[in-house]
Amino acid sequence: MCPLPLAAAAVTAPRTPLRLLGRGLAAAMSTARPLKSVDYEVFGRVQGVCFRMYTEDEARKIGVVGWVKNTSKGTVTGQVQGPEEKVNSMKSWLSNVGSPSSRIDRTNFSNEKTISKLEYSSFNIRY
Repeated sequence: MCPLPLAAAAVTAPRTPLRLLGRGLAAAMSTARPLKSVDYEVFGRVQGVCFRMYTEDEARKIGVVGWVKNTSKGTVTGQVQGPEEKVNSMKSWLSNVGSPSSRIDRTNFSNEKTISKLEYSSFNIRY
């Protein structure tokens, strides 16, 4: 079982007012800044080490949307969308950090493109 990252901090973290939650991440990102979308696949020791859970947590901290899932090949794949600088931050995390017990050998990025609107409202683990 994977321990929740920063579980103690989450208990004491300030709460977001309900009126802001209804607007969602997509509404918060609907600015004039260009939005990017990129697919990724992470190779190495990335299954059985809470990689998806840490990816979801990091994506939400950075403020990007998309998804992550394990593959039958032993890799982790997904998609990230958001403002270009935030997508770049997530790409760096996926290439260099990962979960504490993971080992990232390489990360392939593909289908990087500018998009007019976000296709997802949050970042989730897919099964």
